Amino acid sequence: MTSPLITLDKVNMAFGQRPVLQNISMQLMQGEITTLIGPNGAGKSTLVKLILGLLSPDSGSVTPGSQLNIGYMPQKISIDPSLPISTCRFLQLANTSHMDCHQALKMVGISHLAKSPIQNLSGGELQRALLARAILRKPNFLVLDEPVQGVDVTGQNALYKMIGELSKSLDCGVLMVSHDLHLVMSATDKVICLNQHICCQGHPEQVTQDPAYIDIFGQTTAIYTHQHDHQHSIHGEVLDDQGVHQHGEGCNHG
Repeated sequence: MTSPLITLDKVNMAFGQRPVLQNISMQLMQGEITTLIGPNGAGKSTLVKLILGLLSPDSGSVTPGSQLNIGYMPQKISIDPSLPISTCRFLQLANTSHMDCHQALKMVGISHLAKSPIQNLSGGELQRALLARAILRKPNFLVLDEPVQGVDVTGQNALYKMIGELSKSLDCGVLMVSHDLHLVMSATDKVICLNQHICCQGHPEQVTQDPAYIDIFGQTTAIYTHQHDHQHSIHGEVLDDQGVHQHGEGCNHG
């Protein structure tokens, strides 16, 4: 049986008198894509910092596996527009070789942009460059904070597909933080819904039907693998604009 990359056991964290995380227990496994979702103020950023070892819990434990090697992709990065730096040189700031940088850019599909100024990249291209930087050291665990930030829907689908491919090719676990409930559900193995405590967790389709999830995000966001121009009742029936069941209409969630 594969050992967990990281184990959190009964973790509690507060800032002053304000509880941020309460009784968090979870395991993050190699080869598994886990998506962390939750409303603003749910404690997602604090949980990520605990996992990265940047914070220590007030109580409970965060135990890394013996072979843990983390690659991190931040939510966003600010680069001085007057700084003359190419995409490849930006990656080399991580103290890796020119060859390794080109290999990472190739893996994320932007090797043709190696000499382009990083300030000239589009939103999707910049996210791929940040992803390339995260995989430079061939990690067995990727932590991706809002990896599709500022990317259009088509680009989001492509990025999620690439993350899945990288997980397989690098044989690494992935933790994604996301607010993008419609698209991310089809790109993940496991979902953890956080609101200071773990409200629910499991396979995406299971979580989107959980009352705790619906209470936070509403029934209309409890969608799994396709785009919608309609709403469902709690029983999955298709509703019109007035909330009336449309006979003979259904929706395939396969």
